[in-house]
Amino acid sequence: MKSITNFFSEIGEVFILLWGVIGALPRIFRDRKNIVSQMSHIGVDSLPLVVLVSIFTGAIAAWQAAYQMKGLAPMSLVGGITSRVILIELGPVLTGIIIAGRVGASIAAELGTMKVTEQLDALDIMAISPVRYLAMPRVVATTVMMPVLVVFSNLVAIVGAFIVSSAFLGISQYLFFESFKNFFYLQDVFGALLKAGIFGLSTSLLGCHIGFRTDGGAEGVGISTIRSFVVSAAMILIADYILWFFLF
Repeated sequence: MKSITNFFSEIGEVFILLWGVIGALPRIFRDRKNIVSQMSHIGVDSLPLVVLVSIFTGAIAAWQAAYQMKGLAPMSLVGGITSRVILIELGPVLTGIIIAGRVGASIAAELGTMKVTEQLDALDIMAISPVRYLAMPRVVATTVMMPVLVVFSNLVAIVGAFIVSSAFLGISQYLFFESFKNFFYLQDVFGALLKAGIFGLSTSLLGCHIGFRTDGGAEGVGISTIRSFVVSAAMILIADYILWFFLF
């Protein structure tokens, strides 16, 4: 019973944090330097890892599509089927999990360290809201940069699928992109970008929430870091399932 109460209590705390971030949004222009710095850390610094994972994701997706379709459907459909799966599912979800591991855990570690070293108390003493000064820039930056990263991820993954299809599966450039055109729907792109924004929002919110609740010194920071990644990754998969009912 106590664990259930704690679960719903923590959900309430996350929504209270979200409300605090929304209330701090009018200060975006004044805090623009902090936000841009976070966008660089979250977006630009994450790009090499996203590109590396995405190109192999596309390559593996093409191999798997060809294997599953062998003898059942024309191989010329590999390009369209693979690209659509990448656009609406693999790109957003895998990028979200990468950001959960790299950014969400980093946010929890940074804020957790500030909590156990009493830097958050110092901000309160100086009448500076930790939610406005620390959480809002990170939440805004992650929510904005996640769709950008997903665009790069999707493009690179499709290139990886094209390389495998043309070099190893004997599918010509014309057949690959003709199939892609036949399976392409603009709704899928908008749905993928919306999913990316929601994944970014949930990852940054959970990272901030867990960081603010850290205690127990260095050991507590380590626990919060791991917990942030685990909870964020699980939330991405849960949100992905729920969003399917509304977007596709």
